[in-house]
Amino acid sequence: MQISLLLMQQIAQLFLILLMGYAVVKTGLLKSSDSKVLSVVFVYLVMPCVVLNAFQIKDTPEIRTGLLYSMGIAVGMHVVFLLLNALFRKSLKLDAVEQVNIIYSNAAALVIPIVQALLGEKYVVYSCAFVIVQLVLLWTHASACLQGSARLEWRKLLTNVNLIAIAAGALLYLLHVSLPAPITSTLSSVGNMIGPMGMLLAGMAIAEVPLKKVFCTPRNYLPVFLRLLGVPLVIVLLLWAVHASLWIPDGKSILMTVYLSAITPACATVTSMAQLYDRDASHSSAIYVLSTLLSILTMPLMIGLFELLL
Repeated sequence: MQISLLLMQQIAQLFLILLMGYAVVKTGLLKSSDSKVLSVVFVYLVMPCVVLNAFQIKDTPEIRTGLLYSMGIAVGMHVVFLLLNALFRKSLKLDAVEQVNIIYSNAAALVIPIVQALLGEKYVVYSCAFVIVQLVLLWTHASACLQGSARLEWRKLLTNVNLIAIAAGALLYLLHVSLPAPITSTLSSVGNMIGPMGMLLAGMAIAEVPLKKVFCTPRNYLPVFLRLLGVPLVIVLLLWAVHASLWIPDGKSILMTVYLSAITPACATVTSMAQLYDRDASHSSAIYVLSTLLSILTMPLMIGLFELLL
């Protein structure tokens, strides 16, 4: 019951921020196209701060084991996501925007505050493992998918600020280097904007599309169903089948932080990337809005199933 209430409260708060983004466009204060400027800030400034700050933790054998475990589970989950996408892509005629929204979740914006409130600060790093794995794939697979090319531009990839942040953060962690307090405070403050800014962007992007088109377009519900119920159901059954929660001490709590990341709504960054690559950002935002709203019901349901099976 506690986790269900926290989930619904956190989602409701973020959805209210989305309505604020919607309101500033509808009242004429900003244009929907103005959100592209915020998208650049979100993708190239806020996200790197989240990653760098996640690695600023004390290194202990328990944390190291938990990190390797959570990272391995996160990698395994994304492999399943990609396999399911390959299975459904042609049969369901999913376009690039739909595919990426099904595969990538809004873990960074939604799960980190929930894990912090429910399990405590020390478990946040395990949810960050999922975010880091997802971030690598966002700027490789998702980027190539949205650009309509299977060929990666390695120069752009290797010079991407988000991947540089991952490499820098991992290096600092491995070398046991702690950044000065003013820097970590700055990283934390900027990183804390990830949830509100992501929802503001979605609200601004959706403001130019009639709400009737969002809620009354049957096609929108297909990717939302797969993101919120179809894919999470496959994941929890696989975790149950391999007894994943028993692999390490405290495995169930750590596994829950990773599973929470897998059942969240469509990723806010996808809408930002759709804008950057001139894809259908309004369609992406519609999926985002629907999945965020319906996740108030589906996330507690999937966590209840997780508790029952594991």
